[in-house]
Amino acid sequence: MTSEQLKVAGPYYREHPELVDQVFAGPHDTAVKDEVLRLVAKLPDWPVTEYASNRLLEGADWVLDWLLIFPGAGWRDRWVAAGADTNPLGWLPERHGEDHRDPKTVRQIAVAGMRTLIVSRVVLPGHEFFATWKTKGYQQVLVQQDPALIARIEAFAEQHQISRRQQRDVWTVLARIMLHTGKDLQDVSAEDLFELRAHYREKHGVPAAGLGQTWTLLAGVGILPKDSSLRAALRVGQRTPAELVDRYGLAPGPVRDLLVRYLAERKTNVDYTTLKSLARMLAGNFWADLERHHPELAGSDTLALPKTTVTAWKERLAVIVAPDGSRRPRADFLDVLLTVRCLYLDLRDWALDDATLAPWVVASPVTRADVAGNKKRKLAHQARIHQRIRERVPLVPRMLARLEQDRRDAEAMLALAKQTPADASFNFNGRTYQRISTRIRGGRGLPPDLAYDVVCVETGERFSVGRTEEDAFWLWAVVETLRHSGVRLEELLELTHLALVSHRLSTTGELVPLLQIVPSKTNEERLLLVTPDLARVLAEIISRLRNRYNGAVPLVARYDNYEATTGPPLPHLFQRDYGSGPTAMSPTMVRVTLREVADRMGLTDTAGNPMHLTPHDFRRVFTTTAVQDGLPLHIASRILGHRHLNSTQPYTAVFQDDLIRTFRTFVDRRRSARPAEEYREPTPEEWDEFEEHFALRRVELGSCARPYGSSCEHEHACIRCPVLRVDPAQLDRLEAIAASLLQRITEAEERGWPGEVEQLTISLRAAQDKILATAPPRKGSVFLGDPAIPPTNAPQA
Repeated sequence: MTSEQLKVAGPYYREHPELVDQVFAGPHDTAVKDEVLRLVAKLPDWPVTEYASNRLLEGADWVLDWLLIFPGAGWRDRWVAAGADTNPLGWLPERHGEDHRDPKTVRQIAVAGMRTLIVSRVVLPGHEFFATWKTKGYQQVLVQQDPALIARIEAFAEQHQISRRQQRDVWTVLARIMLHTGKDLQDVSAEDLFELRAHYREKHGVPAAGLGQTWTLLAGVGILPKDSSLRAALRVGQRTPAELVDRYGLAPGPVRDLLVRYLAERKTNVDYTTLKSLARMLAGNFWADLERHHPELAGSDTLALPKTTVTAWKERLAVIVAPDGSRRPRADFLDVLLTVRCLYLDLRDWALDDATLAPWVVASPVTRADVAGNKKRKLAHQARIHQRIRERVPLVPRMLARLEQDRRDAEAMLALAKQTPADASFNFNGRTYQRISTRIRGGRGLPPDLAYDVVCVETGERFSVGRTEEDAFWLWAVVETLRHSGVRLEELLELTHLALVSHRLSTTGELVPLLQIVPSKTNEERLLLVTPDLARVLAEIISRLRNRYNGAVPLVARYDNYEATTGPPLPHLFQRDYGSGPTAMSPTMVRVTLREVADRMGLTDTAGNPMHLTPHDFRRVFTTTAVQDGLPLHIASRILGHRHLNSTQPYTAVFQDDLIRTFRTFVDRRRSARPAEEYREPTPEEWDEFEEHFALRRVELGSCARPYGSSCEHEHACIRCPVLRVDPAQLDRLEAIAASLLQRITEAEERGWPGEVEQLTISLRAAQDKILATAPPRKGSVFLGDPAIPPTNAPQA
């Protein structure tokens, strides 16, 4: 697809635009004015003094008189007609002109009267009203709720260490929902939270503070489904084949229906990720592209395509055009071609059993020759992977040292911030920081012992010291676990406290710790031996979570990005809290963090380009280093969870020193298995002679490759010798020799020495051949002599 490609990657979460700007009518919406004034006086917190009571009634009377000016069947209709959600006090200047009292007093009476009507559920404002209206009605509406229910919510919040600020955000969200919908606390539903979220995203472009924690608390007391979360409720989940196809905007018609039917058939034997990939290639890369460039194909009833159309499609498919116009080769070009070819071949085979598919059996636009380069592409990909491993293996110790240092620095800075009073300053690493008492957004979700925010005096940057320490610890924990275990990213994020098991060896009775890896890519469960280094990392993770959450690892549900499903609540080890409660880490979070680390460290590859780190790099490095250290390849394959050795071999990059060391080990092992007399130790004289032979190989132009024990057959005429290996550093000397030979040939011709000319010409040709065989492409030129021009009277060939 080109820069016109469709944005079909999401959304991963439901947006609910249909819930924005909903209108609700209160229980007293149709009551007359006098009845409303009698109702408001029955509020639980109605003032006892006559003066305060009269002021509230006076303000309510003003607001009702203003609303009666506008048409509507009830108070809510009049409120909407008046535009009160965005301009609730537009009528106040007119009231100022009629009242002799101070304008400030008049405004206070009007605001109090409007608040009284809202709390009494006479008027139910929209969410836009609460975005600018600072009202005390939040507390008033909470007073009207069941005290026992509020106490249960507060107890649940304290039990799960939800901060006071987060609890205030929760009560604000609940009060707004109740004042907007007219519901009581126990009647608040998931749709009410969806509406508030949709309103903020559409009108303000930011999420409403406290929504996630609100859902958690309501679920904790049984108002919403138990153990549910806002994030899980918003996720789209697995799409049907029809939804996957329709994401690409195909025209309604037989081809669209055929692709839906084809995906529905394939759905039974592939995972969801593969199904999405098939939909992308067939509906997006193939047919949607054809419809966009060839509109006459929209609604077509055949898959037969003209040759020119197919050729143009393949040319477009081969490259990806970025929005800025830049072009790059498509990495999965052959994958798309293979998928399209499989579609045509599958339809041909299925038509033997299902006659309704017979009209769709046509020649495939992708021939066998089009996909013949797949093996070559795989070899090239494997070569790139090996080079990637070779570049990253030496960088791992450097990266680990940097992560350890960042972690120690973050811990030291946090310790200084804890010792520093609010608004006081401290110095760290040559900079001055001032501790601030206001909480910034980055510090949400942190426990009190990490909730320390500072501002850098030199740069003005504000950040949470506790969040910095959290980021440093979890990045170190992720990298160390990946490095010591070789697990996939999905398997890392699925690790739970329950995955740590033990096994007693039958031979020695030793108790061995094991790490249980749940089925992932190959659907095969396996056990890994926990090394001391890995045990240290896991122990620190568990200790950190237990210390924060009252001695237990919290139960959180993890969303599987590949299968688009949410698992049951489990004590996941890799979980964090960003303000909406503990949440399992996502793959995107880990990948982005590793990219940031590589950028921060300035890592570059051999070409000088920025180097990007991925979680899978550590899996490859783990395998390569393990095999280098002597682990048999078939054991490494079992540890990685591979079914075949062919899957493991691309993970191991061979270094030259490893090749030499392994070959020497093989020779030693072979010698140990043979009779001793076949491999006697050489005498000192024999060893000196052996070394002298290789010393005598060094000649002027390079080295001699004659076999050991043989003498020079060309009487040291190295230029003519076929076993001379020219040193590229001596090319200039060889070119000078060739030029000298040319001059000597000229002199011999002038003096009439034909025998000398013949021998010198043989040497010149040999020198020229060695120059051409050794020299790389050069900007300069080498003079190889003038061409020989035959005499004009020579006979014609």
